[in-house]
Amino acid sequence: MAESESAGTSLLGDERSVAVRLFNETWELLERGDRTAREDDRLIHLAHASRFHWDNVGTNQNRAIGEWQVSRVYAALGLGDRAVHHARRAVEYASEDGTDDWVAASALEGLARAHATAGDLDQAIAARARALDLLASIADDDDRGTVQSNIDSLPF
Repeated sequence: MAESESAGTSLLGDERSVAVRLFNETWELLERGDRTAREDDRLIHLAHASRFHWDNVGTNQNRAIGEWQVSRVYAALGLGDRAVHHARRAVEYASEDGTDDWVAASALEGLARAHATAGDLDQAIAARARALDLLASIADDDDRGTVQSNIDSLPF
């Protein structure tokens, strides 16, 4: 492998590591209930930064999960319209070839949460129903359990 190819591969690995680190840091901060306004701003920036890096080095599955996380952040902050926008993007990416079976159900859970945050309970209920329909088709018990737990945590 030529030196420039090796350097390029290393940079992609580095960017992937950054995307993972930012995703995990976003999740840790999201789970804290006592955030300051400044930390809420940081939460938004972390989620978008992770999503940006996944766009550069990830798959459509990574992009769907990234959009789901951005939507989750906006829902947690009560910013429903933004949450809906990113949840819809998650659903779009999750419908692409090459995504695992749980990703579509998870994206729909995110869409349900986003619609609930935006005050559209009818759309939230419809998205939850679609997510529940897909739940039985998730092959892995752990993946199915994680998605079920997220559906069970919906605020309606």
